[in-house]
Amino acid sequence: MSELTPWFSRSFPFPVSVELLPHIASRLRGTPVRLEALLKDVDSERLKSKQHGQWSIQEHAGHLLDIEPLWLSRVEDFANGASELTPTDLRNSRTDEADHNAKSLAAILHAFSSARAALLRRIEDPTVIQISKSIQHPRLCVPMGIADHLYFVAEHDDHHLATIHSLLTL
Repeated sequence: MSELTPWFSRSFPFPVSVELLPHIASRLRGTPVRLEALLKDVDSERLKSKQHGQWSIQEHAGHLLDIEPLWLSRVEDFANGASELTPTDLRNSRTDEADHNAKSLAAILHAFSSARAALLRRIEDPTVIQISKSIQHPRLCVPMGIADHLYFVAEHDDHHLATIHSLLTL
């Protein structure tokens, strides 16, 4: 199998059809379950082990939790008619400073599941899904619709799940 493409090197097939929203929502709903299934039998030492100065498996899980407020903020950007999506901290300082390895995996998984449920509740609001206005993504410099944004979130989830899987096979 080939190496994973670094996240910031990825490109995305925008625009994504709004007809795909139920499928994208299903992917988003499944991420907490897939993450828990991937990590359920991994011992604590392995979860917290860093390879080559990179995030540990548990820190990748924590990052998924850390980034949830951004995804929700961007949904609110669509709901409020913003001209540009909320930018992210490209250095991921929140994850680097969170000390996820000092936390229990169960606490991270529970908090991520709760945060993702909040995002899903928000996008189930028909007025949010019906928004057709595109908004500029600050890093990609492309206009994104709500379907594009949610596809981007699902791809980000899968990127970290694939990275975790890769770390588990080392």
